[in-house]
Formats: sequence, structure tokens, C-alpha cells
Amino acid sequence: MKNLSLQRKVALITGGRTGIGRAIALAFAEEGADVAICGRTGKDELERVAEKICKLGRRALAITADVSCKADVENMVAKTVAELGDMDILVNNAAVLIPGNLFEIEEEVWDQVMDINLKGCFICSQTVGRMMMERKKGCIINIASSAGLYGCPEVNAYSVSKAGVIMLTRVLSRTLGSYNVRVNAIAPGYVMTKMSEEVWIDPQALKERTTKIAMRRMAQPSEIANVALFLSSDASSYITGHTILADGGFLA
Repeated sequence: MKNLSLQRKVALITGGRTGIGRAIALAFAEEGADVAICGRTGKDELERVAEKICKLGRRALAITADVSCKADVENMVAKTVAELGDMDILVNNAAVLIPGNLFEIEEEVWDQVMDINLKGCFICSQTVGRMMMERKKGCIINIASSAGLYGCPEVNAYSVSKAGVIMLTRVLSRTLGSYNVRVNAIAPGYVMTKMSEEVWIDPQALKERTTKIAMRRMAQPSEIANVALFLSSDASSYITGHTILADGGFLA
């Protein structure tokens, strides 16, 4: 499908160091996009991902930034525009998952999860969205979670933050739609990333999780990246305000 091409597009992906963010960055580069990636830590890992993007023949930029800090976000966006050009695609992927139910977690843990997962998504969308409004084009993709669609007692704060991301997606789509800017979300289920490592390295834990999934397996990061590629391309030109559940049938 030619309209999956991202030739001459510029994308910014938060949390692009590992897992889903890394997979999306490489998938976008393979389809012709120049890509900026950011992370709070792991500058060396960010640089290695940027090198892989360059080997695919695209321009890349690795930036250390905290998405919950407005000054960091504004600096990150300014660097991206200066080095790569005006942004066509923003992927809000940066997130943290800290286990604990509502009666166990400390206030500072709750704040950390909300600041990165939800506030960070808001600040990045606000900063980049204003530029997209001026250009009257663009695409924002928020990485939510199936946990944002059901009450997950083991990760309450994470579930609430991702439910917020899903609603933020809807609100942004209504706000930006008349400016020809589309906003969608992806809600993955269990994905084989570092965030879920304690599940898939334990055979018994893996069996317990996968028996609840219709497809009887966890997703690979590349499978989520393919959904992001669709949503960022012209193939989804009339889709906005939607959350695509990519959970292998877990919630079915």
C-alpha cells in the first residue's frame, strides 16, 4: 500500500530508547521518515537507536528529556524542528509502570506515574499541537494501554493514567480536527518489552497471562509499531479520536 509511506515526514517519538518506542522509531524510518527520539535516561541507548535509523538512510536525533517538564519538552521540540524540520507526527509513548494498589502506593509514586504518563502526554501534545494547528496538518498518536479500559488492581495508578490518555485523545481530536490534525491512541495488551519482563521470563507467570489472551501469546513490539505506522500514514486519513485495542483478544 503506497499510502503507508512516510517519505519526507518528520516524527518525534517519546520513550524511543527501548520497547514499543524503539520499534515505532525503526518502523517509521523504514517507511522514509526522519525521526527524533527522546528519553529521560540512557543517552547511549538512544544514540544506538539513532545510529540504526541513520543506517536505514534517514536522519535521526537523540534527545535526553523529561516529558513531564515543560522546559525540557519545549527544548526537545525546538531541537527537533531546528535539526529535522517541522514535525508531521508525534508519538507520545513515554511511560512508567509502578506496581501497587491504591492503598499501598505512596503519594509521590502516584504523582510520578501521572506526571510522566498523562501530564507528559498533555505537555507534548500541547507544544507540538500548536505548531500543527498553524500548519493545518499533522498526526498525534498516544500509546495508551488495555489497562486503561479495565480496573487492573496490581497497577492502579498506571490504569488510571492510561484511562486519562484515552480521554485526552478524544478531547484533542475534537479540538484539533478542524485544523486537519488527527489524534488517535493505541491500547496494547501484554507486549514483550522490558516493562513486562518479569512476566515473560517466568514460565509460570507467562502461562497464567497468555491463557487469558485469545491468541495465547504476548505481542512483539513490532506488532504495535505496525498499528502506529497505519495511524500515522495517509491510509488512516479519516480516522481520529479512536483508540485501537491491540491486545490479542485479552479483553474479548
